[in-house]
Amino acid sequence: MLHFADRLQSLQANVFADMDQAKARAKAAGQDLIDLSLGSSDLPTPPHILQAIERSLPDASTHGYLLFHGTRMFRQAAAQWYTQKFGIAVDPETEVLPLIGSQEGTAHLPLAVLNPGDFALLLDPGYPSHAGGVYLAGGQVYPMPLYAENQFLPVLEDIPTPVLAQARMMVLSYPHNPTTAIAPLSFFQKAVGFCQQHNLVLVHDFPYADLVFEGATPPSVLQADPEKQVSIEFFTLSKSYNMGGFRVGYAVGNADLIRALRQVKAAVDFNQYQGILNGAIAALTGPQAGVQTVVDTFRQRRDAFVATLNRLGWQVPVPTATMYSWAKLPEPWAKDSIGFCIRLVEATGVAASPGAGFGKAGEGYVRFALVHEPERLQAAVERIAKFLNA
Repeated sequence: MLHFADRLQSLQANVFADMDQAKARAKAAGQDLIDLSLGSSDLPTPPHILQAIERSLPDASTHGYLLFHGTRMFRQAAAQWYTQKFGIAVDPETEVLPLIGSQEGTAHLPLAVLNPGDFALLLDPGYPSHAGGVYLAGGQVYPMPLYAENQFLPVLEDIPTPVLAQARMMVLSYPHNPTTAIAPLSFFQKAVGFCQQHNLVLVHDFPYADLVFEGATPPSVLQADPEKQVSIEFFTLSKSYNMGGFRVGYAVGNADLIRALRQVKAAVDFNQYQGILNGAIAALTGPQAGVQTVVDTFRQRRDAFVATLNRLGWQVPVPTATMYSWAKLPEPWAKDSIGFCIRLVEATGVAASPGAGFGKAGEGYVRFALVHEPERLQAAVERIAKFLNA
């Protein structure tokens, strides 16, 4: 009989796996599936990025393994992008590390920071993979609940002293998935001081840095920690440049944390194909009109979706960032987000993400990913309204 590691117990099938099965049943039953459950952009990658990758393909020098020193041009581009956007000086040799998507960074960093039994302070609700990396490192998760009355920001003073004594890292992510909240610079300054006081590493997952509306400008955590004393930030090209499938991200921040993450990464993998990094360099240094197109597109979708939902009787707030709508469930579903989403997709073909899948404090909400054209989103809302009325 085969035996498996105990750590897999924390990685068992979750509600998103249940949703995948429900979607499969809906399709098998002939439903026209409108999938609003996955935050994967349906927009195309800008042509100048694809052209840079295409030019690399015939070049045999790009076909081999790519080690750290071969990523220098990408690291320089990333450092330049950060400095231009946030006014923070970044050393591309010691303060930047390429990643195979930012999720690689959030999954591997706990291996460099936590000893078995140490606590990581995570947002609840929050992105599920943040907890996965902690469990793989043998750590414990302390969930910091997020509530609308606190603008979906954690109350740091509520963290118990015994937990803080055993904690080694705090993970934040704003603009926030799933709640769409933006954290002000003052909150990051408070979080930096808190982490310095309690000897915590401050991790900021920052995939939606550009995907904000009405002129909002979400801060980088490094603006609150310009000396990079305790902080590391993860950025991905998946959202801003529609490069989700290319798996390109990077870490920027404290040199010791970058070095530690690099040690873990070196034991697990190399880097992406050089041609993909050439495309990423073109993204960061080339025309940025495509980023504005992404923002404008999701703003239009947000407006169409929320307006139709409100008009049909489900009042939800207008998100100021991300590609999602975070909606509080009406009765009788207010305490059964999983049941709502499974019944909804089976009855109508509209798939959404149950709030409970993002953490205990997410119960009572549902997340819609606005990854379809406005007409398709409006059709989804009409189906939702019929389901609720029935």
